[in-house]
Amino acid sequence: MADAVGGDRTSVLRHPAAAPLAVLAAGAAGSAHLYVTDPHEPGHLLPQCPFRFVTGLLCPACGGTRMVYDLMHGDLAQAWLDNRALLLAAPFALALLGRWMAEGLRGRRWRPRLGRPAQTVILGLAVLWTVARNLA
Repeated sequence: MADAVGGDRTSVLRHPAAAPLAVLAAGAAGSAHLYVTDPHEPGHLLPQCPFRFVTGLLCPACGGTRMVYDLMHGDLAQAWLDNRALLLAAPFALALLGRWMAEGLRGRRWRPRLGRPAQTVILGLAVLWTVARNLA
């Protein structure tokens, strides 16, 4: 269905940049809330890890909220203590988001492809990290 100027009303939502822009906006909103909410103190409106809630064990991402809070406040040493694996993986995740955004703004759809060996390595590292931090 076309509107008065001849464009499709849903074309904005189907544009390749719509999804990465939505992820960026949601991340910015979450970051704004987290910036003023210290996750090191109890009683705040922050999500809890469902894996830890059910099992009592730390998942590979546990401590990620505290890590991001500490990074936003310039405390790299505490961020390292919160979750080393996520801290090391964060630049790669940000690079993927940047590439997705750049391709979307150029009007191209982009999906990173990971082969079986890369998937196996990532899963293996996540399992090793989970075991190591729960044994320590």
